[in-house]
Amino acid sequence: MAANNPYQAYQQGAVQTASPGELTLMLYNGCLKFIKLARTGIQEKNIELKNTNLLKAQNIIQELMITLDTNVQVAKSMMAMYDYINQCLIEANTKNDTASLDEAEQYVTEFRDTWKQVVQLHRQQVHGSGGQA
Repeated sequence: MAANNPYQAYQQGAVQTASPGELTLMLYNGCLKFIKLARTGIQEKNIELKNTNLLKAQNIIQELMITLDTNVQVAKSMMAMYDYINQCLIEANTKNDTASLDEAEQYVTEFRDTWKQVVQLHRQQVHGSGGQA
């Protein structure tokens, strides 16, 4: 299957070799991709495109919620934010509300950008500073 599609094979390899931090980053990026596709669905009045992609975005947010260690204080705050993002996605889906979609996208983008910095810092610590001062 994947051997017939080089892009799928590449994606599968990227997921299989990614660190947990990189996987989380991939989830955030996927969520943003699905939000953008859902926005296109709303703008084009394509209910199937909107609904399919908002459900995918919700599934990602729910997966992120499941993986949180709620024994850590910051995770409790993140759980509340993920729940709010999920509610925004539901609102966007049921009411074709682009303002809710914008809000969800903004928060996911902030989480993604912060997480990207964490992954980069971790790489620098593991692999050395790479000549940076």
